[in-house]
Amino acid sequence: MVVAKIRSEFVEQSQFVQWFRRQHPNVLIYATPNGGARSPSTAARLKVEGVVAGIPDLFIPEWKLWIEMKRVIGGKVSAEQRQMITYLHSVGYCVIICYGFDDAVSKVTKFLKEKP
Repeated sequence: MVVAKIRSEFVEQSQFVQWFRRQHPNVLIYATPNGGARSPSTAARLKVEGVVAGIPDLFIPEWKLWIEMKRVIGGKVSAEQRQMITYLHSVGYCVIICYGFDDAVSKVTKFLKEKP
């Protein structure tokens, strides 16, 4: 039996950003570098600079849309992310959680079709 390797969140997100920039070349999308292993001193410095736990991975300012990327299998939304998503909704932003590249393309395409 052959078991397919699950791509990392990094690979899924990178692929999605490349797709997005080809499809919407005049719309800004950018990543929030919140994740990853860091030394305690770097983490403390970033926190002082304004890094906040739970901020979604990607932001599209023109559409007021945040995107939280997860692996296709095994990706979980943390408590901090749930709290941040609730807050962002309460102040008028849309947040979608995407499980891999295909899900992100599908959900962003649907978002655009339903956008007023």
